[in-house]
Amino acid sequence: MLRRIVREHRTRVVAMLVGLVLSGCLWGQAGSPDKPAQAAPPDTNQETNKNAEAAAAPAKQHDDTFIIGVDDVLAVNVWKEAEVSRSVPVRSDGKISLPLVGEVQAAGETPHQLELAIAKRLQSYISEPEVTVIVQQINSQKFNILGQVVKPGFYSLANSPTVLDAIAMAGGFRDFAKKKSMYVLRQNPDGTSIRLPFNYKDVIQGKNAAQNVKLQPHDTVYVP
Repeated sequence: MLRRIVREHRTRVVAMLVGLVLSGCLWGQAGSPDKPAQAAPPDTNQETNKNAEAAAAPAKQHDDTFIIGVDDVLAVNVWKEAEVSRSVPVRSDGKISLPLVGEVQAAGETPHQLELAIAKRLQSYISEPEVTVIVQQINSQKFNILGQVVKPGFYSLANSPTVLDAIAMAGGFRDFAKKKSMYVLRQNPDGTSIRLPFNYKDVIQGKNAAQNVKLQPHDTVYVP
């Protein structure tokens, strides 16, 4: 009797274990919750194509309309040659000085022309020198304001000043300035000059705003 009870107990235990094993297998087949999808590796071919396109793009050309003048400040950069690269002012004789290059004429040249001149001088020391010239400060282009203003004299054309800007830069009017009779004296390329009238009171009231012209190199603003 006792043996039969033990056998039945063993049978029930084995059945329970089998059931647990089968349940575990079924749960494993059902699978765990979906894992987050891994990010696709970067498309190296696409990056390579972008870099190739950038390398193939034509370099930006110089603006050859600007002529370097005395007192301008130039940033001269020679690729991989830090000892030669530096910021230099254009001297009163129109020249700049650089290591290995010596003195070279800058005034009257465009930035591109100056690059070529410097590169030619460096060929004796550097194989295929790559030179870049950037105008950091434009001090050569100036205008003049005369007459009944607080601080008459020459001023820089940096930031494209207008006639109103010129008056402010000169400290404003003196007490007896004839504000309605101002004019800008402008030199033409052929050597002649023209007068551009400027009525200060009209302009500040919003009338004849076209009189408030942007000043050009060598303009003279006169306040009688």
